[in-house]
Amino acid sequence: MEVCYQLPVLPLDRPVPKHVLSRRGAISFSSSSSLFGAPDPRQLSQRRGAISYDSSDQTALYIRMLGACIVFKQLSAIYKLTSCHLSGPGPSLELVPSPLPGDVRVRSQVGFEPERRSSHPYLCIDFRTLHTRLGCGFSSASSEPERRIQRLLSFQRYLHSSRLLRGIPQQIPLHILDEDYTGQARCMLEKVGHWNFDIFLFDKFTNGNSLINLTFHLLNQYGMVELFQLDMVKLWRFLVMVQEDYHSDNPYHNAVHAADVTQAMYCYMQEPMLAKSLTSFDILLGLLAAATHDLDHPGVNQPFLIKTDHYLATLYRNTSVLENHHWKSAVGLLRETGLFSHWPAEDSLNMERELGSLILATDISRQNDYLSRFRQHLDQESLCLSNGSHRHFILQMALKCADICNPCRPWELSKQWSEKVTEEFFQQGDVEKKHKLEVSPLCDREINSVGNIQIGFMTYVAEPLFAEWARFSDTRLSQTMLGHMRLNKASWGSLQQEQTLTSEEAETSNASTSREGAAAAPRGTSSKEIPQGSRES
Repeated sequence: MEVCYQLPVLPLDRPVPKHVLSRRGAISFSSSSSLFGAPDPRQLSQRRGAISYDSSDQTALYIRMLGACIVFKQLSAIYKLTSCHLSGPGPSLELVPSPLPGDVRVRSQVGFEPERRSSHPYLCIDFRTLHTRLGCGFSSASSEPERRIQRLLSFQRYLHSSRLLRGIPQQIPLHILDEDYTGQARCMLEKVGHWNFDIFLFDKFTNGNSLINLTFHLLNQYGMVELFQLDMVKLWRFLVMVQEDYHSDNPYHNAVHAADVTQAMYCYMQEPMLAKSLTSFDILLGLLAAATHDLDHPGVNQPFLIKTDHYLATLYRNTSVLENHHWKSAVGLLRETGLFSHWPAEDSLNMERELGSLILATDISRQNDYLSRFRQHLDQESLCLSNGSHRHFILQMALKCADICNPCRPWELSKQWSEKVTEEFFQQGDVEKKHKLEVSPLCDREINSVGNIQIGFMTYVAEPLFAEWARFSDTRLSQTMLGHMRLNKASWGSLQQEQTLTSEEAETSNASTSREGAAAAPRGTSSKEIPQGSRES
């Protein structure tokens, strides 16, 4: 440890005041600045680590942690100041741990910290995982066994292994939360069934671990751990690996999106039609499918993978390429962690098949097939939820709705999701332009806008699907979703009109300026030519 001398340090000649110890203590490495009350909260929130009881009256002790991540609980009771001495430019502290067992815990850094990646996946990996014919930094000397190994790795793990091979040290963030943040996250989980659940805020409270905490909470709430005798360590390891294999630098297809879909799936499974019909196996299947439905998404769409000759496109024969990859990635993690290893082999394989059936249903290119089948069932009133195949089909439709439910969220949330998914489209378009590829539809930031894309998506994709879902489950939630979508569509329309008026006014102003300049030029020329002509005459 080392003392940060530039920060306020509690004088060593007096103990910590009792009124300070009675306050809320903060032990934080990446918490909100509001927990400390520093004069400059922005600088304080960026510090690497702090142990603080109060900072407004200089009665605070800040210690920077070096090496392993150590969680200190009840600092005043566990640690005591035993000696102090001067060495070098400032004082140093010697802290002796209390013999109380379990108060000091060292958390392993293996498997908990998500991979740090650059701001853009393809600029970082330089197409080496795409195996394209573009020749962007891919060496022809790479051996075939090496390629086979790369195919078994997710993009995240490939980047991690390549860092180790190149000797680049991994920057591991410190995921230790202040108790206030943990408490607020728990409070939010009490309202996890509300449709206005703010997944962005929850992700902040959990320090970027929203998918882990949300899925774990829901599985516990349903009693899945006890019912299916799931090993807690294996389950936690599985959820951590799932979150790690989502690409954190994807603007949209990341772990926060997976958490949002999982929360929406929970809301749908709480609807009366489903709540009284779903079995425990159905619930476990639905939650796992929602959490893994976009696992290891590369941030580009299927046409991009096909036209760049990505190995996944070849492997899955250009059919539901991403969805097949998400499914197989999820199965790989299930087997790697052995989450269902205590089940009979037939039950475990059945879970994997059913999981794939749900994830494959999220393929947007097959939207009309599922929608037509759903509409036919509703028209004929032939759905019978006591039938296992019918329940599975409803789970497929529920996951499809959860996957594209962003237009049905309140405007504050829906707008953020719309901007994120559009930015991901535009990033793909930028890569396609850079490598002289045909720009995919909706991916050109110069001719598309967020409003136009969202209005089209709501009109042709979201509205037909949620209208049929409201026919199936005519509840308050269904009407709320349709109402939000109408309001959000109108809001995007208003923004589009404002942008159009602004652009027209700018064009009119530029045109008038050009005309004035053109009209002024002849007058200036004639005034100069007349004197010249008079001199010649």
